[in-house]
Amino acid sequence: MHLRPPRRLPFWPLMIVLAVAAVLSVIASLAFGSERIPPADVVAAVTDRLTGAAPGRWDVIVWELRLPRALLAVVVGAGLAVAGAGMQTLVRNSLADPYLLGISSGASVGATAAITTGALAGFGIYAVSAGALLGAVGSAVLIWLIATAQGGLTPLRLVLSGVVLSSGLSAIASLLVFLSDDARAANSVMFWMLGSVGGATWEKLWIPAVLVAVLGAGMLAIHRWLDALAAGPETAAALGISVAGLRTTLFVGLSVLVGVLVAVSGGVGFVGLIVPHAARLVVGARHRVVLPVAAVTGAVFLVWVDVLARVAVRPQEIPLGVVTGVLGAPLFLLLMGRTQYRFGGDR
Repeated sequence: MHLRPPRRLPFWPLMIVLAVAAVLSVIASLAFGSERIPPADVVAAVTDRLTGAAPGRWDVIVWELRLPRALLAVVVGAGLAVAGAGMQTLVRNSLADPYLLGISSGASVGATAAITTGALAGFGIYAVSAGALLGAVGSAVLIWLIATAQGGLTPLRLVLSGVVLSSGLSAIASLLVFLSDDARAANSVMFWMLGSVGGATWEKLWIPAVLVAVLGAGMLAIHRWLDALAAGPETAAALGISVAGLRTTLFVGLSVLVGVLVAVSGGVGFVGLIVPHAARLVVGARHRVVLPVAAVTGAVFLVWVDVLARVAVRPQEIPLGVVTGVLGAPLFLLLMGRTQYRFGGDR
């Protein structure tokens, strides 16, 4: 039976809609939290800051607490979506996500050590983020050494090395929690591992924002090479592309990006897996359109995930990874069931 190709949405109208949705989502998210703020007061608080007027009643909550948090959700959601798309191309595996290479598990070891042992206490409120970043960099270097020692950064070696290393590092993080004398350590570690943007500040925002912008722009600049790599190494080599060099560049860039994102938000799962596939379903598989659509979709998605995490059981918060899993799985399965979809050579 002949299957008609799925209908694709036009790129630019979709991007305009998504961009408007992202801006409106950020503004709307400022009204939600342990205390509900009327939308008019939210707009007034932001406007007062931008115009230099005297701050009003809600200035601290809106400008200092909720706006950096919403913008960090935008950055992390966009970054994880771009990283997921890049990782799926790098290893040519539809089940790949940004944490496939064990970078998140390495970050977990570093963050757990900072929480349970007080290591890196000299960094103050940034101790956990610093530990996570060091752990992520260490795991990326270890993956690099293992894969290159065995013959190169091939998809199979990366996947197998990442899975094995991830299991080992997760066991080390669990051991650190088990040996800790702090009864609250387990809860703190678990909440961090499942992700949160609750610790967002203006100071924490600019580094991941710049990195996401630079890496995203860089991947867009080589979108034809990524298309060729996704089609297979033989196709890429036939087009004159250095497959080994491209894989190395992708590996280093994605490792740095994921390490920084995990350091500022913890392990927010599912976004990097489902959003790139959802983008391919609606605009096709070309990286020129997949990357921007996935980035903005991931940003909007994580902003509303954070809103739900704040209001579902307020005044407490639910970790973001719990919400992304509960929402993302059925939505993605529904989307997959309504259309024909091909990744690589598999339908």
